Amino acid sequence: MRVSDLAITVLPKRADPRGNLTFIEGGHHVPFDIKRIFYLYDVPTAEGRGAHAHKELHQFLVCLSGSFDVATDDGYEKRTIHLNRPWQGLHIPPMIWASEVNFDPGSVCLVLASMHYEEDDYIRDYDAFLTARGTVR
Repeated sequence: MRVSDLAITVLPKRADPRGNLTFIEGGHHVPFDIKRIFYLYDVPTAEGRGAHAHKELHQFLVCLSGSFDVATDDGYEKRTIHLNRPWQGLHIPPMIWASEVNFDPGSVCLVLASMHYEEDDYIRDYDAFLTARGTVR
């Protein structure tokens, strides 16, 4: 997959005078069964998270509060996607380098993952990522 194929997914939003409700169903709103959920918060504005790729794991990112950017790279092109709505999410498939950056104060990033944590699935070195993608500099 290329970063040009990445797209924001609009999730169901049920508006009600008491407040809004959004839900996510694995295998329906996200193209995988959800095996792990985690969230990022209290990230200083000048800091970033991520900066790695996965060999097999899929992720689905939702900005629950505030806003941040997702800097993506497929070894050929780069693209930054802004997330700032809790009813929108971004699917990051395997072999896409992704970094979450430019967090507004108070931002919360929800991450749904297709696998349990496995360190061997991570590619944390950018040059190794380029080699795995076949796009060595």
